[in-house]
Amino acid sequence: MTDDANAPWLIVGLGNPGPEYAANRHNVGFMVVDLLADRIGGKFKRAQKAQAQVVEGRMGPPGPANRRVILAKPMSYMNLSGGPVTALRDFYKVPTAHVVAIHDELDIDYGVLRLKIGGGDNGHNGLKSMTKAMSAEYHRVRFGIGRPPGRMQVADFVLKDFSSTERKELDFFVDRAADSVECLVAEGLERAQSAYNS
Repeated sequence: MTDDANAPWLIVGLGNPGPEYAANRHNVGFMVVDLLADRIGGKFKRAQKAQAQVVEGRMGPPGPANRRVILAKPMSYMNLSGGPVTALRDFYKVPTAHVVAIHDELDIDYGVLRLKIGGGDNGHNGLKSMTKAMSAEYHRVRFGIGRPPGRMQVADFVLKDFSSTERKELDFFVDRAADSVECLVAEGLERAQSAYNS
């Protein structure tokens, strides 16, 4: 699989399946791909070849920057995301450099975005699983959730819902993250970083 400019993009929101996790901080990746699906007018359906839900469509302005995209939500648990993502990558013939993982990031303040390609997993089990399954050379849209307060354990913090204060701005931040993905796909990483990295 070559990194062909015309190859499709696989945009993966990381999260845990099930209604009890839907509003958790750890599920912000699902929130962003849900919004992207709304924007391209698609509904998630079960993938044929992977434990995931997918939407296929096109993203970007008319013309050469309009890209074929597959939006995906792995239906494994977070720490097993690599299997479904790799299966989708292979089925749709997506180069690894056209895979985008949208995920929560503890070491960034709430609502701050950072886009990059490659790098470590910073203890994030979804990224750890993806990197083990297919290498680290995929794009990441890192959505800051901040560190847990006081002595709260990280695992408890990420599996809690956003606070009432955070929820007041959550839609705005999710919207901005979706914008950053569209910019990344249409205009490339450098342009998206200069517009959205804060």
